[in-house]
Amino acid sequence: MRRITRLAAVATILPLALAGCGSGDDSGGGSGNAQAPEKTEISYWLWDSNQLPAYQACADAFHAANPEITVKISQFGWADYWTSLTTNLVSGNAPDVFTNHLNYYPEFAGKQQILPLDEFVAADGTKTDVYAPGLADLWVSADGKRYGLPKDFDTVAIFYNKKMLDDAGITEDQMKSLTWNPDDGGTYEKIIARLTVDKNGKRGDEPGFDKKNVKVYGLGLDENNGAGVGQQMWSMYALSTGWQFTDKNPWGTKFRYDDPRFQKTIAWWRGLIDKGYMPSLAIARSGTSVNDGFGAGKYALSTNGSWMINTYYGYDGVKVGTAPTPVGPSGKRATIYNGLADSIYAGTKHKDQAWRWVKYLASADCQKTVGDKAVVFPAIPEALTVAEEKFKAKGIDISAFTVQIHENTTSLFPITDHASDIGAVMGPAIDAVLSFEAEPSSLSKANDEVNALFQ
Repeated sequence: MRRITRLAAVATILPLALAGCGSGDDSGGGSGNAQAPEKTEISYWLWDSNQLPAYQACADAFHAANPEITVKISQFGWADYWTSLTTNLVSGNAPDVFTNHLNYYPEFAGKQQILPLDEFVAADGTKTDVYAPGLADLWVSADGKRYGLPKDFDTVAIFYNKKMLDDAGITEDQMKSLTWNPDDGGTYEKIIARLTVDKNGKRGDEPGFDKKNVKVYGLGLDENNGAGVGQQMWSMYALSTGWQFTDKNPWGTKFRYDDPRFQKTIAWWRGLIDKGYMPSLAIARSGTSVNDGFGAGKYALSTNGSWMINTYYGYDGVKVGTAPTPVGPSGKRATIYNGLADSIYAGTKHKDQAWRWVKYLASADCQKTVGDKAVVFPAIPEALTVAEEKFKAKGIDISAFTVQIHENTTSLFPITDHASDIGAVMGPAIDAVLSFEAEPSSLSKANDEVNALFQ
């Protein structure tokens, strides 16, 4: 999912010591009094502060129905979350349950750090066909075991500043029918150029435009290049050429960063920096996130995920709209289709209670609660309907994100082994290209290094 929110600091509800699970008695049995089951506290971690109120409401409802179980939630920023989780999984002090991501769960499963859910699902007769098509399958590993039940899904779209569009003479209808190609950028690049304004008021498509002194960039650059995935940065362009990350998905073993279609896409993307239409990597990493830069009026357009909707629409004085990603050379638009689930730590002392919480998180009841908060898109269609109505009541049209579901133009998040190692190779490689220290053709060598991981 999600990629997603990158908060700078840890915002922990409870001290880390309470969040870890490695202590306490198993309450699978009572204390000798069948009428008074032993009380159990289970820990639950998530990274998105925007989703915290929704899941606290789920925890409160779960506790009301299961008074012997208390769920204690801790929330971290994106980077801190994975650093802390990885450390605690190794040390044996991980939370009982945590929000998991498709980029990470194969590695956790391979190390037997999370529990397969198959026995729980079978024992309770839990249905896995109630979710949006394809989401449940994402959480079945290469060995056929299930490690999560879907809680939500996300796609990518373009956020735009309505006033800047008006000032540039661009209509919202134009934004809905953008085209793109890696040769001249199509109508998409023309609009990016038009929306770029230098400090003298010249636009990117006007004579005399000063690309070295830009006041408003047509397109924002995320401070995170997305390593080998580029979910909300470049994937939607590359995928719209017909390119795919791997030889098969999920569980591919051969990556395709050496494909000319991919390298031409990255070359075009970098070219926006050279033309002055998009900030340099150094500017993008100067301390302001891409969404805050948009909110501050530094960027007219910003590509980002559906999990960021409330952030973009929450900036004071900024009238925001959304448009679907552009139609590419394949004749279709594209977006990564990602989904989150919750996993159970293999070392938990409260397996049954943890499963009950995971099952509730994946239920229609909890997902309707989440949908009612209008923060993310729940995985269960009836809960998604609740979310759509709530977003609409807030004046937010989410069709730019959901159109690709209806048009079947989504591509699965690349699910493979060695995700951390792939990121360690591709992150610096793409950084070098964006910094003009290497050419896009250098990504062929990086591709060889990635594919060597599977040999």
